[in-house]
Amino acid sequence: MSDSPSGHAFSASDIAAVYRAIFERRDMRHFSGGEVAPEVMQRLLQAAHHAPSVGFMQPWRFVRIAQPALRQQLHALVEAERVLTARALGQREDQFMRLKVEGLLSAAEVWVVALADGREKHVFGRRTMPQMDLASAACAIQNLWLAARAEGLGMGWVSLFEPAAVAALLQMPAGAEPIAVLCLGPVSGFYEAPMLQQERWAQRCALDDLIFENCWGQSMTPALPGKS
Repeated sequence: MSDSPSGHAFSASDIAAVYRAIFERRDMRHFSGGEVAPEVMQRLLQAAHHAPSVGFMQPWRFVRIAQPALRQQLHALVEAERVLTARALGQREDQFMRLKVEGLLSAAEVWVVALADGREKHVFGRRTMPQMDLASAACAIQNLWLAARAEGLGMGWVSLFEPAAVAALLQMPAGAEPIAVLCLGPVSGFYEAPMLQQERWAQRCALDDLIFENCWGQSMTPALPGKS
């Protein structure tokens, strides 16, 4: 499978497993309860913690929502934002309200990922692009997501919330910023395609339309082989 000229490539089966996790990962909204074994959760968090980060700043922080009452409060904040988002969508309001956008009450685990306070002291790689703290934390979430898929667990990233409200609910220090509510746990099955694609909310873009050469909008010549 590998066309690598070096001896650093994984075995063919390991390469296939990496690509399988990437292509079969789904943003899950339907969970079947159950639990995530502590040792599995530890592996997932270790995978997240080994993500790349600009300037090795490691801006990610993880808060487990263990109390049922706290999970209910978090769900209420997400529901409030869901209604506001629907209104902001105008003509697509009704279509949006029919979508299932989170699984907070049925997932085995709920975690909030936040950017740490004191991030302003990290200048390396961020002087002109301070948003690289967010990019780094997103890499950690993706690591966790792929590891969860490999472990047979579903995960969903919920971003429908007011950050200040979630920060207050979880008593975060000034400067810390929640960026994701992660629903994680066993599922009865994985969607064959992204759920929003199945629901005809959006379609995956053709890769060729997103690749340029030398300047914006100029197609590669020759084009890369294979289908988009």
